[in-house]
Amino acid sequence: MKKKAAIALIVIAVILAVLPQIRDTEKLELNDEVRAQAPGSFVNTPMGVVHYEMAGPPEAQTVVLVHGGTVPYYLWDPTFAALQDAGFRVLRYDLFGRGYSDRPDAAYSNAFFEQQLFDLLQALDITDPVDLVGISMSGAIVAGFTAHHPELVRRVVIMDPFHERMNIPLLGLPGVGDYIMTVFMEPALPKMQLDDFYRPERFPDWPDRYRFQMQYKGFHRALLSTLLNFANEDKLPYFQALDATGKPVLLMWGEQDRTVPYETHTRVTSVLHGEFLPIPEAGHLPHLEQPDIVNPKIVSFLQR
Repeated sequence: MKKKAAIALIVIAVILAVLPQIRDTEKLELNDEVRAQAPGSFVNTPMGVVHYEMAGPPEAQTVVLVHGGTVPYYLWDPTFAALQDAGFRVLRYDLFGRGYSDRPDAAYSNAFFEQQLFDLLQALDITDPVDLVGISMSGAIVAGFTAHHPELVRRVVIMDPFHERMNIPLLGLPGVGDYIMTVFMEPALPKMQLDDFYRPERFPDWPDRYRFQMQYKGFHRALLSTLLNFANEDKLPYFQALDATGKPVLLMWGEQDRTVPYETHTRVTSVLHGEFLPIPEAGHLPHLEQPDIVNPKIVSFLQR
């Protein structure tokens, strides 16, 4: 009996040891050869290479679209097009650790992402005040950036912002977080993206679009660092600091958001006193589910 138990323990230990190799999706290096085949453009910044796309008249007002937690800049497809059609100069880019941008080994904190945006604007020689549009995780990024660089920002749009601290002590344990991310969390991420929609059946290709970035080394390390250094912090002070700048702010929220529940919007609106617009029949990504409501509203707000 003891022998059978010992054998079972050995088998379990072997399975646990090989699972990371089996489940790991990251097999490729993100290098110049890969980027040569990618859409968009690339620029070197002090912290790494940033993947971006910019369109519209150089002399027009610049609008910067900052995506959320893990979906790269294609998240903004319809809004990018709407703003360009309205005559704006539009810039969108991949946050570090996502898409085709570098995956530096760093603490992915609010300050880290704010610095990426600052460096990107400098690298692209954008010196006039820009309009910022953030969603989910990037709500706190654009809020913090505006508070720290008010001279660089004209107006701010935020949708369904992440604002409450996540309690994730287990992921902070040495080796444990990396194991959980590699074996369980990362492989599940593509299908999890559908939870952001009120009607996921309308976006059947969403998981497949997401998978391309998972094959490049450093992806899950960047996400784990984001959870430990960004999500493990209450973001309400960033929205308070944004409010203190006096910048015009438009806040929109999907009424069926399950990722950052709509009911929690009162926590943000209690400190951020801008325009507030609930979006009906929309989840965490209202600009995708209700583009005919959201995008014209963004355009009209920024045209004032």
